[in-house]
Amino acid sequence: MIRTGKLMAVCDPIAERAQEFASKYNCNFYFSLEHLLRSEPAVDLVSICTPNGFHASQSIAALNAHKHVLCEKPLCLHPQDGRAMIQAAKNADRRLFVVKQNRYNPPVILLKNLLKEDRLGKIFSFQINGFWNRPHAYYLDTWKGTRDLDGGTLFTQFSHFIDLLYWCLGDIKKVQAITRNYEHPDIAIEDSGVAIIEMLNGATGTLNYTVNSFGKNMEGSFTIFGERGTIKIGGEYLNTLEYQSLNGQSVELTEPMRQANLYGFYQGSMSNHDKVYDNLTLALQDPQHEFASAYDGLKTVEIIRQIYTSSGMV
Repeated sequence: MIRTGKLMAVCDPIAERAQEFASKYNCNFYFSLEHLLRSEPAVDLVSICTPNGFHASQSIAALNAHKHVLCEKPLCLHPQDGRAMIQAAKNADRRLFVVKQNRYNPPVILLKNLLKEDRLGKIFSFQINGFWNRPHAYYLDTWKGTRDLDGGTLFTQFSHFIDLLYWCLGDIKKVQAITRNYEHPDIAIEDSGVAIIEMLNGATGTLNYTVNSFGKNMEGSFTIFGERGTIKIGGEYLNTLEYQSLNGQSVELTEPMRQANLYGFYQGSMSNHDKVYDNLTLALQDPQHEFASAYDGLKTVEIIRQIYTSSGMV
C-alpha cells in the first residue's frame, strides 16, 4: 500500500525527546499540545501516545481544534470521559479512533472470520489468559502503576484482550472478579486478577491475567468452545494457532507472524502499527471501512470498569 500521510510535527514536554524525534523525521517540534494545535493549521490528524490519564483531555483539545484523532489504547480511564470524547468529535464533525493493533494479528483475523462465517456455531464458553512479566524496574520513576495515569493492569497491559472479547463475542451481561497485588507493593494498582464473565449471547468464560509470570512473558491466548468447533489462538501474544477441532475443513495461517514490540528489558504486544495507519487512511476515506472506533474503545473501558467494580478496585 502507498502511504499518503506525512509527519508534520511532534510534541513532547521533554525538550530533548521532542527535538531528537523531530530531527530524525524532519518535522517541527513543540513542548505543549496547545502550542502545536495553534501553530499547525495544516495538520489533519493528531495521534495521542501519552500516558493513559491524559488521553481524554488531549483528544478533546485536538478535536476542538478540528483535527481527527487516533488515540492509543486505552481510549480513556473512565466511561464518562469516553462519552465526552465522542461528543467532542460529533461537535467538531471529526473522527475519533483508537489503536487496536492486535486485531491485525493473523490468528486473530482467522478467528474473527470463523465467527463471521458461523463456522463454530453457537458459542458455549471461552477462556482468556494473559500471563506476562513486568519487573519492578518497569514501574520505577514513571507514571506506570499509578491510579490517575495508569489506571490498572487491564488498561495498560490487557485492554487488547478485552477488546478482542467484545469484538468477537459481543457485550457482557455480568461479571464476578477478584484482583490482587502480590509482587509489586510500590504500585497503586493490581498485578493479577481473575474474572468469571457471562456474555449477552449466553456464553460464559474466564479471564485470568497477571504480570507476575516469572522472568518473561509466557502466554496470551483466547480459546473458544462452540457447538461446531473448538479453537485456541495463543503463543505469547495471540500470535499462534495452538489447536483446533472443527466440524469440517481445518484452517491454516497464511501470513507469517511478526516479532513483538521490544521495549528494552521487556516485550509488549505485537508490531502491527503500520497496519493501523494503513487502515486509518482507508477509514478516513471511507466511513464504512472497518476500523477500531471510539465506540469500540469506550466499550473496552466500560467492561474493564465493570471488572474492577466487581472486584472492589474502584
